Amino acid sequence: MFDNFYGFTGRPFQLTPDPAFYFESLTHRKALSYLGYGLAQGEGFIVITGEVGAGKSTLVAHLMATIDRNRLTAAQIVTSRLDSGELVHVVAQAFGLSVPGQDKASALGAIEKFLHDEARAGRRCLLVVDESQNLALGALEELRMLSNFQLGSHPLLQILLLGQPEFRDSLQGHPGLEQLRQRVIAAHHLDAMEPGEMEPYIMHRLRLVGWNGNPQFDPRVFAELYTATGGVPRRINQIVNRLLILGAVEQRQHIDGVMLAQVLAELTADGGLQIAPAPSQPTPATAAAQGLTLPTSAQPQAIPAQFAAEGLTQLQAALAQRDSQIAELQQAVIELANQGDTSGLEGADAAHKAAIEVMQERLAKLESRLIEQDRTIRHTLTMLIEWIERDEAQRVAA
Repeated sequence: MFDNFYGFTGRPFQLTPDPAFYFESLTHRKALSYLGYGLAQGEGFIVITGEVGAGKSTLVAHLMATIDRNRLTAAQIVTSRLDSGELVHVVAQAFGLSVPGQDKASALGAIEKFLHDEARAGRRCLLVVDESQNLALGALEELRMLSNFQLGSHPLLQILLLGQPEFRDSLQGHPGLEQLRQRVIAAHHLDAMEPGEMEPYIMHRLRLVGWNGNPQFDPRVFAELYTATGGVPRRINQIVNRLLILGAVEQRQHIDGVMLAQVLAELTADGGLQIAPAPSQPTPATAAAQGLTLPTSAQPQAIPAQFAAEGLTQLQAALAQRDSQIAELQQAVIELANQGDTSGLEGADAAHKAAIEVMQERLAKLESRLIEQDRTIRHTLTMLIEWIERDEAQRVAA
């Protein structure tokens, strides 16, 4: 009803995920950085966790809307309490595969054939698993086994796991998930939005439906909204949606704190809203007991600066190591060339063959080390970029 009253072309604060309304908060930008790094590797697991309503599904919807379907085949499943056999069939269905009956082996065979066909067509495959906290240990182990499918040395399936905070806790601490933990190449926990992002978030969504200044919001409403929601996007959408309904009913063109208080009281009374607790800050005594150092006004950048220095040191060391490995690889190539033309191996003596095989094995190991070193460098660069962006955002907010 408020759509017509305010002249909107759509519903700006619907609760279902819509990539068209994606808002890149600081935590979402960081998540996309990790996603970009992880997808560039083309293997293993990427893990994104966050509170209910933090924007995990919207983030993935944005990702799915922007991927190149000619290069990446993506499928998504939302899990319930699935065992390993049921999960395999659900994955097959997500990729559009028809597997008769409930035979697990047939489903696995169909998935492997499909992955091989996609790889030969030049496409990588991504499986997005939402609500991963619902998966049993056996189902998670089955996902790890699916990630083992390869064509030669080329991994065929990459998996993105989305889950609530309890999934992060299980993944970090469960002894039965050690092998899966070793396959995680990027992970991020979606935090709530910052207080300064509240107004830009609301204005962003309003502008996407043709907002022309009606209604206006009292500036104090944004701070009070943050207190009530803790910066969680779905809670914000829930409250602002009710605010706009109230504004349309009462023919109001100005949203103020009195209206917000009325909406919060109604939602709380209905049981539809739990006011978010304010984040607790450790006291000096608690911090000392936990071995923490509280930031002071005299040292606001001490910890980030230390992180940046350590990151630069790691990057310099990684680059130096890579240069050394490149030089070693070049020398190995020269030595292999000096062994003679490999096309005439049939007539060479056994010692000559053995020497060339040793050099070829050495080259393969050096190439593998260079690939791993390149991953380390890219990961370090990603971390430095995130620190710079976060530091810049803090300076702008200040």
